[in-house]
Amino acid sequence: METTTNPTVHFLGIEFDLTILVMSLLTVLIAFGIIFWTSRKMAIKPKGKQTFIEYIYEFVQNTIKPNLGEYTKNYSLLMFTFFFFILVANNLGLLIKLESEEHNFWTSPTSNFMVDFTLSLIIAVVVHFEGIRKNGIVEYLKSYLTPYPAMLPMNILEQFTNLISLALRLYGNIYAGEIVMSLIVSVGHSGLVGGPAGFVLNMAWTAFSAFIGCIQAYVFTILSSKYIGEKVCEEEE
Repeated sequence: METTTNPTVHFLGIEFDLTILVMSLLTVLIAFGIIFWTSRKMAIKPKGKQTFIEYIYEFVQNTIKPNLGEYTKNYSLLMFTFFFFILVANNLGLLIKLESEEHNFWTSPTSNFMVDFTLSLIIAVVVHFEGIRKNGIVEYLKSYLTPYPAMLPMNILEQFTNLISLALRLYGNIYAGEIVMSLIVSVGHSGLVGGPAGFVLNMAWTAFSAFIGCIQAYVFTILSSKYIGEKVCEEEE
């Protein structure tokens, strides 16, 4: 399998991945376009496109409710935004394969670790900001000393592992899926026998990858709500 790289550009000494930047922007535009289109002229009795977007929103609410309890409504829009963005991003790379001999121009944004790490970092900021806002700085810091002060290093380490694991889980699944798809496409170019076999395998793998992409959006959302709930619901435990 030939190896291709994403085109990059340097600005102020920083390297920017043009493919990831464009695909991330495209993901935002697609997600915004779908939500804008389905939320126009909403009625009390939903039907058609309104039913679609309300179903997804209610699905996200029901997903995060066990973790957030009475605070579900406070974070439902945030969790819906993450879920829908990741859902679109995970499946965007399945649509087409666009590359030259040297460069790859089409990929899922979430197949890039830094994109996933950024999403996880935003969740981490929300988690700790809301923890301080809900409980106060003193109570927030005291939580790191529970159940025993000796657990302080482990409690701090847990916050870092939550951040990294959230990003790695999403990255590993989406990146691996695109690698396997590239291998299957290369099989399809191997000859008369490989062509039909590659086509069948590609269709099957695309369907499976779409399923995995949906599952990973769900997993990211439910874990994010769990981390937020551990901070904002702490005082009620």
